[in-house]
Amino acid sequence: MADAEETAPSPEEEAEEEAEADRRRLALEKKRERIVWYYLAYFLFGIHIVAFVMIYAVTHAK
Repeated sequence: MADAEETAPSPEEEAEEEAEADRRRLALEKKRERIVWYYLAYFLFGIHIVAFVMIYAVTHAK
């Protein structure tokens, strides 16, 4: 029974581990959110390129 008490983390260690897990989760969330914004930017840029090509095609059609 004494061994089980020695291996159990203290409340301070548990709080520190939980804080570290939160920091890692927030860092990963921030990274993923940045990637989503990049995909949105590329998508919108692509839509504009397609629109300009279509405008060019319509205005130069015979």
